[in-house]
Amino acid sequence: MKISYKPLWKTLIDKNMSKKDLRLQAHLTTNHIANMGKGQHISMPTLIKICETLNRDIFDVITLVPDDAP
Repeated sequence: MKISYKPLWKTLIDKNMSKKDLRLQAHLTTNHIANMGKGQHISMPTLIKICETLNRDIFDVITLVPDDAP
């Protein structure tokens, strides 16, 4: 299984926020945003910060997809 951040990108659109807005409000680094953009893993504390900042559940931020999914 791999992590998809598609729910996060949709949540940002729904909240009319940019990735930069998220980065500044959640105190993330540009590397965090870049890693999520590449579908790479980020730490659980970082995911929690994102959820707290957006006032959303973790399933509004990530989803698991099978390795063979496009």
